[in-house]
Amino acid sequence: MDSEPVVALSFDVEEHHRIEAAAHLPCAPETAAAYTDRMDANTRWVLDFLGERKVLATFFVVGQIAKSHPHLIRRMIDEGHEVASHSWEHRPVWKLKHDTFRDDVRASKDALEQAGGAAVTGFRAPTFSILRVVPWAIDVLAELGFRYDSSIFPVRHDRYGVYGAPRTPFIVRGQQLEMLEMPPLTLRALGQDLPIAGGGYFRLFPLWLIRRGLRQMARMSQPAVMYFHPWEFDPDQPRLPLTGISRFRTYVGIRNNREKLGQLLSRSRCCRIVDLVGELEMKRDSLPRFDLSTA
Repeated sequence: MDSEPVVALSFDVEEHHRIEAAAHLPCAPETAAAYTDRMDANTRWVLDFLGERKVLATFFVVGQIAKSHPHLIRRMIDEGHEVASHSWEHRPVWKLKHDTFRDDVRASKDALEQAGGAAVTGFRAPTFSILRVVPWAIDVLAELGFRYDSSIFPVRHDRYGVYGAPRTPFIVRGQQLEMLEMPPLTLRALGQDLPIAGGGYFRLFPLWLIRRGLRQMARMSQPAVMYFHPWEFDPDQPRLPLTGISRFRTYVGIRNNREKLGQLLSRSRCCRIVDLVGELEMKRDSLPRFDLSTA
C-alpha cells in the first residue's frame, strides 16, 4: 500500500426501524412496511451513486432482506460489490446465546449466498456487538467458514466497543479459534482512539478531521474501514420517535450526507473489504494479535 489513503468502503443494510436506538419502540406493520420500501429505494440510490463514480464497496446485509428483496443482492453482485452478512434479523450478539447466534448467522449466510450466487465470507455484527462478554462469537464465525469479521470497534462507547483492541487489521482469538479482524477507522489524538469511521461520527465531524484519520492510517500503510447505512442518505424519511442523545446521534448532519460522501469519495481510493483480505492473510503472522476472551 502506498501513501494514498485506502478506504475499505462498506454499507450496513437494514431497515431504519431496526436500529438499536429504536429497539425499545413499538413499530406498527404499516410503519415497518414504509421503512422497508425506503430501504429498497435508498439502497438503489447508493448503488447508483457508487456506479456513477466506478467505486466498489462491501455491503453487510441483513439476511431477511435477501429473502424479501433478492433483486438488491443480485444487483450488488452483478455490479461487482461484495455481499457480506449483517446477521439474520439485526439482533445484537450479546442478546443471543451461542447456539442461537450460530443459527442466526448460518441462516443469513445461506440466504445471501442463494440470492447472490456468491460466497459470503465477511461478517459484521449489528451495532458492533461482538464484545468481551461474547468471545465465543469468533469461534462460531470461524467454524462457519467466514474469512474475516468487522465487528470490533476499538473505542469506548455506551453501546459497543472493545477499547484497547488494535486499531489496524489484527488476528482476534475467541475462546478457541482465531480469525482476521477488520476494525473501523479511529483517529489517535490526545492519547485516545477516537471513532470517526462513519455513521453519526461521519455526519457530525468535519471532513478535514476524517481525512486526518485517513492520512494517519496511510502513514502506517494500513487501510481505513469506513461504514455507512443507506437510510443515512434519505433526509426526507419519517423520523423515529427518538429523544435526547439517541435522536441527535441518529439524525445529526443527515441533510448534507450525500454531498459529504461525494467529497470523501472524490479524494479517496476505495475498495471492497474482501480485496484486502488475501494480502492480509498472507502476512497473518506479522499482524497484531488480540485475545478477546482474556481482554
